[in-house]
Amino acid sequence: MIDRRTFGKAVGLGTGAAALSLTGAQSADAAQAGPGGADEAPAAATHTTFPALRQVDAGVLDIGYAEAGPAHGPVVICLHGWPYDIHSYVDVAPLLAGQGYRVIVPYLRGHGSTRFRSGRTVRNAQQSAVALDIVALMDALEIREAVLAGFDWGSRTADIIAALWPERVTALVSTSGYLITNVEAQKSPIAPADEHNWWYQYYFATERGRQAMETPELRDELCHLVWQLVSPGWKFDEATFRRTAAAFENPDYAAIVIHNYRWRLGLADGERRYDRYEKELAARPVIHVPTITLSPELDPFTAPGDPTRDRFTGPYEHRVVAGVGHNLPQEAPAVFARAVLDASRL
Repeated sequence: MIDRRTFGKAVGLGTGAAALSLTGAQSADAAQAGPGGADEAPAAATHTTFPALRQVDAGVLDIGYAEAGPAHGPVVICLHGWPYDIHSYVDVAPLLAGQGYRVIVPYLRGHGSTRFRSGRTVRNAQQSAVALDIVALMDALEIREAVLAGFDWGSRTADIIAALWPERVTALVSTSGYLITNVEAQKSPIAPADEHNWWYQYYFATERGRQAMETPELRDELCHLVWQLVSPGWKFDEATFRRTAAAFENPDYAAIVIHNYRWRLGLADGERRYDRYEKELAARPVIHVPTITLSPELDPFTAPGDPTRDRFTGPYEHRVVAGVGHNLPQEAPAVFARAVLDASRL
């Protein structure tokens, strides 16, 4: 999930935009205008699977990924968060593929068919390690540059690549804005009402939380509960959850999730080989690439306004999406796909 320090004020927005239709582009002004200023939210999900699932050795991982669209089209890489998987983009991918994009949707480390190539590799989920996985994937697939689009862990990963390796990013779509973690800042408390939204983060800091994530029934029950809490308007069915929950059966899932949240709170060490990247990220580097940020109205982590605007110095738009929770690409795939297309043209 997103960074508690970046979005300390977790409140719902009362005046968001209606969803954007993929056909019939909406301007940023229309997106902010309110429920009457844009098209209605897209219809319910229509896809359940991807046309192609593949594997490739990339850095320390054998990465599993879905691919759609023409092999020589401009590339967009869609990055999922926690507790989600590539199915967050099962309806986004065909929309973008239909516009001529080559769409790559990888399982992050510890998820789905992505595996560590060595049993000796540290099961580390600090932010720079996850970002370097995607850079390695691009290298393995001989992708020089791509649009990066994500939410939750995926937004953070895309933000980091755009900040540290901007030459690899043609445009950025970042749900919830700038999510690069400052571990030192994370050590300080925030308002109790806001801390309450991060209950699972503190749970994972305990032995009980670790055991829960290692117990399939408790793990799935916890993840299902998070889906309900952070996407209160999304009426997903059990089959939709089960398709994603299959990705949690990865043997490294519990270790990766627990390390990610403990590391963010300064309760677990990273690896020294990533220190130089984390030092750069601690300085909150600005992002120069063309960017659209998305704020889901019903996401409990969404802050009012556009609080991370100062971190984006290139062409930029901010859009509020009405009636949508945390898992924006799966709840409103046409909105997300429209943002990718528009970011590419900024």
